[in-house]
Amino acid sequence: MKSAPYEKKDLQTVDGIPCFLIRPHIETGWAPKTEAGTRMVPVHSKLIEAGMLVLKETTNGPYLISGLETSKQGVRGAALGRAFSLLKTRIGLPAEITFHSFRHTVSTQLRNANANIREVWIDRLLGHEATHKSQGTTTYLTGISTANLQQTIEAIRYPEAAFANMTIYKGASSVKWLPIRHLARGRNLPR
Repeated sequence: MKSAPYEKKDLQTVDGIPCFLIRPHIETGWAPKTEAGTRMVPVHSKLIEAGMLVLKETTNGPYLISGLETSKQGVRGAALGRAFSLLKTRIGLPAEITFHSFRHTVSTQLRNANANIREVWIDRLLGHEATHKSQGTTTYLTGISTANLQQTIEAIRYPEAAFANMTIYKGASSVKWLPIRHLARGRNLPR
């Protein structure tokens, strides 16, 4: 999920489950690339543990990630891409790994998961057009429950080390941002 354009209003509870609503923002002109891109993505429990829900209540301004500069091309948060490049170099990832690669990793991981996950749930979660274009599949995609999407998102697994020191919100008065945010502002990662 691209983080820069999302506003606090895009993080809502649906059927009792916190979700990101990925949808057009008419006021800024931003929109998903395809109709399937407009979707609901439950918030992974690791992000909830890190304080994502509290972030919504404590960040100034309309955006979930405040303080990101807009590039000359009008792209908000373009520095995140540059920050990712610096971070991946620092941790030894090959140059061909891109930010978008993580979406493909998620797709592969979910399709290989040892869980009761249907392919259409994965397609819906990732904003892909259904791989099966039957009328039944098209109808089914619109009726996938929030609980099934949550089950799908929770099947995503990364090593615990990936979440070490990942605190979005800590305490009632301080916010400790993800390390990539420090890089986006030209700061070094804490050691």
